[in-house]
Amino acid sequence: MSLSGKISGGGFEQIILPHCGHLRSEVISGPAFGVDVSLIHMGAGLGLALTSDPLSLIPSLGLQESAWLSVHLMANDMATTGFAPMYAQMVLNLPPYLTEQDFTTYWNFIHEYCKRIGVAITGGHTGSIEGQNSTIAGGGTMLLTAPADQVLLSSKAKAGDVIIVTKECAVSSSALLAMCFPETVKSKLGKEAHDQGCEMFYQTSSLPDALVAAGTEYHYQDVTAMHDVTEGGVLGAIYEMAIASGNGVTVHDELLPVGQTQKQICDLFNIDVRYCIGAGSMIIATKNGHAENVLKRLAQHHIKATIVGEFTSKEHGCKLVKNGIEEEMHYNSTDPYWNAFFSAYKNGWK
Repeated sequence: MSLSGKISGGGFEQIILPHCGHLRSEVISGPAFGVDVSLIHMGAGLGLALTSDPLSLIPSLGLQESAWLSVHLMANDMATTGFAPMYAQMVLNLPPYLTEQDFTTYWNFIHEYCKRIGVAITGGHTGSIEGQNSTIAGGGTMLLTAPADQVLLSSKAKAGDVIIVTKECAVSSSALLAMCFPETVKSKLGKEAHDQGCEMFYQTSSLPDALVAAGTEYHYQDVTAMHDVTEGGVLGAIYEMAIASGNGVTVHDELLPVGQTQKQICDLFNIDVRYCIGAGSMIIATKNGHAENVLKRLAQHHIKATIVGEFTSKEHGCKLVKNGIEEEMHYNSTDPYWNAFFSAYKNGWK
């Protein structure tokens, strides 16, 4: 296993995947590499989609910002279904140093952010754990119900589908690094770059992107699959989607949307803007010939979106085209963000 970040693909396949309890016929989609949600058939055509993620509590970031991440990183996963999340369970393992006043503030923001997106908190567990000294304060699960045959999964992308990326690469990495190391970013890159990085923080929700692309009241038929960008960045997410759907992929490097501020901040911390945590961006697979319809819907809601490539046959493999030359697309089992963050922290960057 890696020292930090998610378990590697090999570890997932060897340790977890073969041992997932009883095999039940109503499970349409269970644990799988590159798939954001599980899907269970509940009868009468109804599906239950659910996802789980860690809850964030990052002192250097702030209580409000930590609550935002706790809610929206789960909501981003749920958004890939094309539907909005409805329910949440929260398990809080809190550090003993957290005061009642701070916990009240943190919880009130979790309540508020769930309320804004229509999510009811239906239960969980709350406790304080001696020795807990982490930026992870437990875990949560979000759920929704929808017609099972309308729920999108990242595994449903098809060869020939066009790939759209919303927003830009490294939105969350840039925001978090700017907010956690403000003095360093200001002194090295200037106040403007720091402020622009911080302003990206509340762009880390991709729920609007997904609901606009797929449609809310009317479900459009031109989106076949979606996958939210997390660890591994935009290229990592596209690679995961290709593997999950049994396809190959061709991505054109020069088409990847890279903002100047993200490039500056990522270069400062010596990480590749294309391969680092990018919550806020959504990878959307659209039927060939229909991509412009999706782009138009997103543009009407002021959501930047860019065509970057297409899914291909599995035999073609996963390719990245740079300067007209096709090369193998590599996949990082550990996101470089983590090493950059902890190295900066150990080196006394402020």
